[in-house]
Amino acid sequence: MQRRERTRYLIELGGLVQKAGLVELTGDDRATLYGALLDLAGRGRGDDAGDVLALWKRRGKRAFDTEAETTEES
Repeated sequence: MQRRERTRYLIELGGLVQKAGLVELTGDDRATLYGALLDLAGRGRGDDAGDVLALWKRRGKRAFDTEAETTEES
């Protein structure tokens, strides 16, 4: 059961990478994607980590809300 839940979790995370447009942006280059994610992780651990994480959360929430509204209208 735990293995299935972990697999679903990882698939959902991959979906977020796809949804954000990173796959197309990088031409599906895994090294570029990984480097970009490492850069994000570094920024999220920087001196202004609280502000950065709050900004990312607001942007993500706004995008999810916009997507939900668009889906409801369709």
